[in-house]
Amino acid sequence: MTVLSTRLRVPSQARKGEIITLRCMILHAMDNGYRFDTQGTYIPMHIIDTFICRYNGEEIFRAFQGTGISANPYLTFSVRATESGVFDFIWQDDRGGVHTAKAHITVTA
Repeated sequence: MTVLSTRLRVPSQARKGEIITLRCMILHAMDNGYRFDTQGTYIPMHIIDTFICRYNGEEIFRAFQGTGISANPYLTFSVRATESGVFDFIWQDDRGGVHTAKAHITVTA
């Protein structure tokens, strides 16, 4: 597993049943396979192609990405807070790499 910088914005607490917005970004070049560096050397494709979010182990969101996605992919989506627990964010790249991040939430009555 390669460690890449991630930025998450997840509320630390919410009321039960409240709809919350999750925002996440991973710092990644998203090389599309069509570019060359300053010396003229080909830069092979290397993209984050799948993103998954799990809430207490249950998958709640999945996105598939292609070469048209810009560098540093940013996703935002909403979920209903049902119980305290953990959000697991998983990015998978086209070379088999898996990058993860976690965020905790406390749900009150």
